[in-house]
Amino acid sequence: MKEQSAAKEKVAAGGVVKDDEGRVLLVHRGRYDDWSFPKGGVDAGETIEQAALREVKEEAGLECQIVRKLSSSRYLFQNRQGRTIAKEVHYFLLKIVGGQLFADGKETDQARWCKREEAASLLSYQGDRDLLGEVMDQ
Repeated sequence: MKEQSAAKEKVAAGGVVKDDEGRVLLVHRGRYDDWSFPKGGVDAGETIEQAALREVKEEAGLECQIVRKLSSSRYLFQNRQGRTIAKEVHYFLLKIVGGQLFADGKETDQARWCKREEAASLLSYQGDRDLLGEVMDQ
């Protein structure tokens, strides 16, 4: 049997949007049935900062500004063809400067503001819960 080799690392970016009430924005992706922070792949010619801002706009309708860089996460996943892909996601703490909250139904079907405890219970991945702690403990 042929061994699967790892493809080139995928680079993604996302945002942890925190409001004035200390809540964070989570999105639900129906395709994966998971709760996470808005994130997605970096397009050709785009910086990680631009990608993070674009993804929040696309997945939740909010226009944001970067406050500061947060930790990055790295993990392996299998793509649709069964290849193992290494992925690095760069996260930024964001504040809202415009837009209106929505979930568009293409990538996300829900968007929700959550206090720390609710967010910790909803988030599907440990790396996201670690990121939540990084944001809330400051």
